[in-house]
Amino acid sequence: MKSLNDFGSFNLQGGVFVKTSVISALLASSVLASGYKIPEQSLSGLALGAANVAAVDGADASYYNPANMAFLDADKSELQAFITYVNLPKMTYTDNRNPAYNGKSKEENIVAPLLHFVTPAYQNDWRFGFSAVVPGGLAKRWDTSYQAASAKKFSLRIIEANPTAAYKINDYAAIGFGARAVYSTGEVASDASGVGQPVKMDMEGDSFDFGYNLALSVRPTEALKLAATYRSKVNLTLEGDAKLNHPLDSYNGDASVEVPLPAVLSLAAAYTFFQKTTVEFVYERVYWSSYKGIDFNFPNESSNNATSFFGREKEKNWKDSNTFRLGITHKATDNLKLMAGFTIDKTPAPGNTLAFELPDSNSKNYSAGLEYKLSEAASLGAAYIFSDKEARSVKNSEGLAGLDGKFSDGGAHLVNLSLRYRF
Repeated sequence: MKSLNDFGSFNLQGGVFVKTSVISALLASSVLASGYKIPEQSLSGLALGAANVAAVDGADASYYNPANMAFLDADKSELQAFITYVNLPKMTYTDNRNPAYNGKSKEENIVAPLLHFVTPAYQNDWRFGFSAVVPGGLAKRWDTSYQAASAKKFSLRIIEANPTAAYKINDYAAIGFGARAVYSTGEVASDASGVGQPVKMDMEGDSFDFGYNLALSVRPTEALKLAATYRSKVNLTLEGDAKLNHPLDSYNGDASVEVPLPAVLSLAAAYTFFQKTTVEFVYERVYWSSYKGIDFNFPNESSNNATSFFGREKEKNWKDSNTFRLGITHKATDNLKLMAGFTIDKTPAPGNTLAFELPDSNSKNYSAGLEYKLSEAASLGAAYIFSDKEARSVKNSEGLAGLDGKFSDGGAHLVNLSLRYRF
């Protein structure tokens, strides 16, 4: 076992060990988007890198742009069912000061089912839909001693049920709206015993929380489509149980934390050339500035050394971020549709609060997919996306002895298989 001197001074102040790991475990983290959200929630959403707002033309309009449900075939219902496989490669941390601080996270594999449904039109102008999606999630583990002290394990599953409605104003415009019912459950563990300190935390928690979404679609011409969508912030109010160990005390009992799943504004424009090729551009603004810090709460925490230590507020001070999405859809034949996308995603996480639980960086995403119509009722599709995370150098006071090094590798691979059925 390494001695304390091998790892620098042990910083008890500010709840360094557990606070950072709790943040990501309870919020969800990034798979393909900077921060902790997952925008790719359908076949075309994944194949186009979520440049699927203004021109979305299937049941996934219920999630991406409910106003577009008004322009679907009025006499048909549509169901889209998907399964997405996510591979998160190992991430590497290389320290500039001491190789004892180096480490690699474990590779992770996740499977997520998705569902979208749209009804036929009612009274010609109304349309209803429903989406069951996974808008965020994370599974990450560090077994190396220095990293495990603050982020040994953290995982989160988020499921969102999103009932929606659309109203067709006329042949050129429609509005949409919906409710967000979000269930989240998380688990986190940190363990400093590998660096000779009896500081440890295990926690589980879950919550139901609610928000809303709004949408507007305008079609000035047959070829041009414009859209704006807004997804509200949802405050995740997780409650659960925690086991805390501290050199002077311990705790086994209730715990809670409130953190934001941020609001998102998307502005999109799509244009179809020669009735075969559609190009869409999406500008996305994510209001991460609502994430100023984390305050983990325990009953009567001031009377217990462990809860007082782990319950101190931790600043994060994230900034609003921009994402730029470009998607191209081409009808190769009457039955075959080809898709490709490219995304530039800016991280909201400042370097002075970056840590092992969410070593976020700017990313570029590359995607492609296809859909084949088997009959007038059924279609099958597949899509792939690769998220290329930039290496990021960081120097701050987070973690056991601070960070002074570089995060590299990481990224993500996603494969999506889908079935679309109209009836």
